[in-house]
Parts: sequence; structure tokens; C-alpha cells
Amino acid sequence: MEIENKIVSAVVLGIKTLYGQDIAPETVQLQKTKKEFAGHLTLVVFPFLKISRKKPEDTAQEIGHFLKTEIPSVVADFNAVKGFLNLVIAPASWIGLLTDIHQDAQFGLAEATDHSPLVMIEYSSPNTNKPLHLGHVRNNLLGCALANIMAANGNRVVKTNIVNDRGIHICKSMLAWLKYGNGATPESTGIKGDHLIGDYYVAFDKHYKEQIKELMEEGMSEEEAKNEAPLIKEAREM
Repeated sequence: MEIENKIVSAVVLGIKTLYGQDIAPETVQLQKTKKEFAGHLTLVVFPFLKISRKKPEDTAQEIGHFLKTEIPSVVADFNAVKGFLNLVIAPASWIGLLTDIHQDAQFGLAEATDHSPLVMIEYSSPNTNKPLHLGHVRNNLLGCALANIMAANGNRVVKTNIVNDRGIHICKSMLAWLKYGNGATPESTGIKGDHLIGDYYVAFDKHYKEQIKELMEEGMSEEEAKNEAPLIKEAREM
């Protein structure tokens, strides 16, 4: 912003010097230079044509020469393309900007207030039907990093970690086990616990599709059948 502020102030001075009129800083429009042109920032010259009473490119050339002379530590070079003045920022300005950023330990951080948005970040909320593993560590690191980013942007952040968050998928497996499992366990079946849960998730889906088909044969639309099937209603109530 410091580089842009210096350019805006110099443009205001340049219009006064070159054309004898005062302009408000708000009328100075800077934008990122298009990649096909040399430069970093582009000054839109069209708002100044009524003041200069000259062609867009001529006006851009005059303002460019003024800026390069007035603030050579900021504007190293320029090129004019019709009503657009493309400015090449001097390396010293970038170095100065990076130095200022480096010296400001709080650069880019916004402090939350009582009126800041309240944000909840939930992570990693594992279900404990199987041991924790490296993936859970990854999710914790990602969740914490996201919470820190949100806080750095001025949000009031609440972190939460719901251990054994079942979710609808676990409810489906539980319901299918209650209805069709006959008390099966990993020990009685010789199947790993997470695989056994997966088997009953598949069983739920099989019976659920059968119920949908029956309801559609009775005249319901597919969407209605999906919502009215007894199995899905029971799973949602668990």
C-alpha cells in the first residue's frame, strides 16, 4: 500500500503541475498491469482527459515522464498503451517494502473485537472404531492451521474436536447391524472391526435400495422414496 500511496500522491501533484487543476486522490485508479505488458501497476488515464485536453496516449506519456522524474525511487520506467500508463516499480521500493514487512512482527494480522465474525473450526473429530493413525495427525495440523489463519484475519475462532463423531454413515452401519447382524462381533466372525462395520454399511445400502424400489412401484417419485424409506428415517433418528 505504501508504494501505491506514493504513486497516488505523485499523480495528484502531477495533474496540478502539468494541467493546473486539483483532483481528489480517490479519482486516481491503479490496477495490476496485464501480463502482456511490461510493468507492475497501471494508471488509468481516461478520467484526466477532460483536464489535459489531449489524446489518451499523450496524456499518459506526460504523466509517466512526471512520475519518473518526481519519484524515481518508486517509478523506474513506464510505457503508455492508449489510455493506460504501465508503471515499472523500482527494485529499491520492493526491497523497502519487504524490509518494512520483516520488521513488523504483526504485519498482516488483524485483532478480533467483540463485533468480529464468530467462526467455529471443527477438526479432526475421529470415530474410534479403529486406532488413530498418521492421517488424524494430518487433519489436526490442517485444522489448527486453518483456525490460526481465520484468527489472523480478525475472526473470533472457536476450535472443537468431537471424538467419536458418528455421522450418518456410522448410524447406517449400526442400524443395519441391529436389524441384520444377529449379534455378530469381530470375534465371532473373524472379521476386523472396521471391515465388519463396512459390511453392515453395504447391507444398509442394499436394503435401502430395495425399499426405495418398492416405494417407487407404489407411485412415489425417486426423491420422495429416498426420503420416505423406513431405513433412512430410522438412521436419521439415531
